[in-house]
Amino acid sequence: MVDWTEKYRPSSLSEVRGNNKARDALREWADTWEDHGEAVVLHGSPGVGKTSAAHALAADEGWDVTELNASDQRTADVVERVAGEAAMSGTLTGGTGGRKLVVLDEADNLHGNVDRGGSAAITRLVKESTQPIVLIANEYYDMSNSLRNACQDIEFRDVSKRSIVPVLRDICRREDVDYEEAALEAIAEQNAGDLRSAVNDLQALAETDQTLTVDDVVMGERDRTEGVFDFLDDLIKNLGAQDALQAAYDVDETPDDLINWVEDNVPKDYYGEELAVAYEFLSNADVWLGRVRATQEYSYWRYATDNIAAGVAAARRNDHGGWTRYGPPSYWRKLGSSRATREKRDYVARNVAEVSGCSMSTARRQIVPFLAAMTHHCKNRELTVAMTAAYDLDAEHVSFVTGSGETTNKVQSIVEDAESLKADRAVEHSGGAFEGQASADDDFGGIGDDADDEGVSDSDGDAGLDDFGAESDDASESDGASSEDASSEDASSEDTGADDAGSDDDQAGLDEFF
Repeated sequence: MVDWTEKYRPSSLSEVRGNNKARDALREWADTWEDHGEAVVLHGSPGVGKTSAAHALAADEGWDVTELNASDQRTADVVERVAGEAAMSGTLTGGTGGRKLVVLDEADNLHGNVDRGGSAAITRLVKESTQPIVLIANEYYDMSNSLRNACQDIEFRDVSKRSIVPVLRDICRREDVDYEEAALEAIAEQNAGDLRSAVNDLQALAETDQTLTVDDVVMGERDRTEGVFDFLDDLIKNLGAQDALQAAYDVDETPDDLINWVEDNVPKDYYGEELAVAYEFLSNADVWLGRVRATQEYSYWRYATDNIAAGVAAARRNDHGGWTRYGPPSYWRKLGSSRATREKRDYVARNVAEVSGCSMSTARRQIVPFLAAMTHHCKNRELTVAMTAAYDLDAEHVSFVTGSGETTNKVQSIVEDAESLKADRAVEHSGGAFEGQASADDDFGGIGDDADDEGVSDSDGDAGLDDFGAESDDASESDGASSEDASSEDASSEDTGADDAGSDDDQAGLDEFF
């Protein structure tokens, strides 16, 4: 039998039910795409019509559709081959040669090795595409920050009961199903905003009964995990302490994360005394979470949840009606925005620690701040070059320490000079060994020449070596041996003096740097 959700999928945006605001925003995005060229993310609970809206939009605009979903292996190669070809060239087999709509379903479902490089490839795709792209996501904040920032977003809210019932009524009319109005209302009530599930339930019941009655609607409640935004709305505005605690257990968030959600959003509705009391409970919860981290005793989580949920609900003193726009914890956003800075800081501290023989913590807290002060804005250029060479820093790290722009000519020239300095030091430290080898070769060659002059046969290698030994013996027995030894000692002394001078120069350079 044909799936009714597919059979009665909207063929036009005007047929999309329950999300008029989102529908209008999607149409505006499409109409102005030539001006902005951005991708769009349609996000919301499962079954609210996100994918149907994307296909309905394509039908209205006369666009061909290429779809890639989580059932495909979304590696970087697959994304670039399937979606990338459509987005960049706009040519598909059997296509009309017009605009193409690329639909990437379940864009929030990119995880590790399963989608190797897929997330990065999708991010590149939405930034470089010459065709419109629609991403579908259930959990908007499960998407990477870079991907979210590259797209517009449109939220699809749960479909209300009063919007679901007319859809069920229309399907019953088309399928010649007799029904009681109360039965349709019961189906809509049980599916709590999920239009797709409501249609599936209607089809399952219609296949077994000639007339659909309210008594037939005896389906068990689906096991649903409450979304964190719904939980916040209920906790802050409606639920009592006991119900709030029960609702907290249905949210797919650990107490460590839940406390951040509540802490950031409760001030949007609470004020005065109730806000102070709520924060007192959150403070108690934080104490229990600290004990969990210290002891790894996760049974303490229950006490944290008691304070987060029941405590905050009990703190309510006023009615808080209306709609409030809740958002993810600012703490997460700060971590995300500062990640690149923290990586630079740790790279510098690690290199400083290796060179200085101290811990990363000491390097980060005690050494790097002094380096930053001494090389501020690269004003002491010679010192900045020496630092860059000593700690093997790139332009981004020099920029981090000095506070100068990474792409400025000043920083780039400092990095280049540091590379030259490192090359010169490498030659200085290895040059003596090569020069000594060259001298030995020359001496050995000179002996060979003398041997040739004295008639030593090259063909008789052993004789040549014997003659060389005899010369050494004669030299040691002659009166001139002492003068030669003295000369050798003088030469050795000169060499040692040169080495000492080089060592002093190096040490002077280090002293000057530090």
